[in-house]
Amino acid sequence: MADYLSTWKSEPTYFDESAGKKLPEDGKRNVLITAALPYVNNVPHLGNIIGCVLSGDVFSRYCKIVGHNSIYIGGTDEYGTATEMKALKEGKTPQEICEQFYHLHKQIYEWFNIEFDNFGRTSTANQTEIAQDIFKKLHLNDRYVSGTCPLCKYEDARGDQCDKCGKLIDAIDLIEPKCHICSERPVVKSSNHVFLDLKQLSPMVEEFINQVTSAENSHWSSNAIAISKSWIKSGLEKRCITRDLKWGTPVPLEGFEDKVFYVWYDAPIGYLSITKTLLGDDWTKWWKNPDNVDLYQFIGKDNVAFHAVVFPSCELGTGDKYTMVKHLCATEYLNYENQKFSKSRGTGVFGDTVSDLGIPADIWRFYLLYMRPENQDTTFSWDDFMAKVSK
Repeated sequence: MADYLSTWKSEPTYFDESAGKKLPEDGKRNVLITAALPYVNNVPHLGNIIGCVLSGDVFSRYCKIVGHNSIYIGGTDEYGTATEMKALKEGKTPQEICEQFYHLHKQIYEWFNIEFDNFGRTSTANQTEIAQDIFKKLHLNDRYVSGTCPLCKYEDARGDQCDKCGKLIDAIDLIEPKCHICSERPVVKSSNHVFLDLKQLSPMVEEFINQVTSAENSHWSSNAIAISKSWIKSGLEKRCITRDLKWGTPVPLEGFEDKVFYVWYDAPIGYLSITKTLLGDDWTKWWKNPDNVDLYQFIGKDNVAFHAVVFPSCELGTGDKYTMVKHLCATEYLNYENQKFSKSRGTGVFGDTVSDLGIPADIWRFYLLYMRPENQDTTFSWDDFMAKVSK
């Protein structure tokens, strides 16, 4: 019992090179754990923390207690429109924004006693290398096509996805679109882009989803199963995976030198590149070892499509033998006093201020796990929080 308690109460410790590389071992259950990579420009709130990093941390600690050989990978998603917009608003470079918020994220998770084996980032040479390698293999296999680039009426929907209903949308389909920088109505222009041909990959993806969700030793949350099968039932369509941006992974294709990869394609590859930052070329012993490694991924429901359909499509389309997600653990949303968390509106409890409240991290960990939105949205309220932690 003392050993178990010491595991749960341990302070966060990140990878120590002197301890040697943690690699899969024969005769042991090898478990690869990931937490969804948050946009670096945002300060994580309580819903972000329980939805991904805290849930993954608890499972990682469980694995250690029962003797599994496991590594826990997390980090920040640093490329894309959100980072460029944040940099413009604050008069900084994207690199400066990433540096500032990466360390803020890491500080917050350390305060919550989240114990990663490596907490990395996507703006690295390893990310560029792996993302471009996967792209080249998909391109050679004709998984991409070249082309020229609303549901719930939510007024703050972005040009890629609605945060309210989760629908993936094209920017040109927005009702009353306006620029976040100048508030003017955007002008539609033609631009050549690269699309992931999900329709061509659909048979492989459907077979994978059906097999993994029906396997006795595989566990996907009910919402992950419902969302992924809904995508399959609706018919997979081509998805644009490039953008006209400066800040991102360059597209290694003639005629597209001025494009970067979009987060739908790029971000999940961050798990691989962060593992490579930890282990060097031995990253493949975790990520290309499906017979000897179980992959658990902790995400919010708004990330299901990327982890259940888009990223597996890329892995399957390369023809390489990747470690595919076996256990997809997706939470619903944690709201704040029946409202959405909003930093700009001052709604909610955010990681950069929670440590100033004088309430120990273990109290927060307990309550967030108690309120974990496993099967439906739940709500944080101060009255309920005080009632639960005062017992």
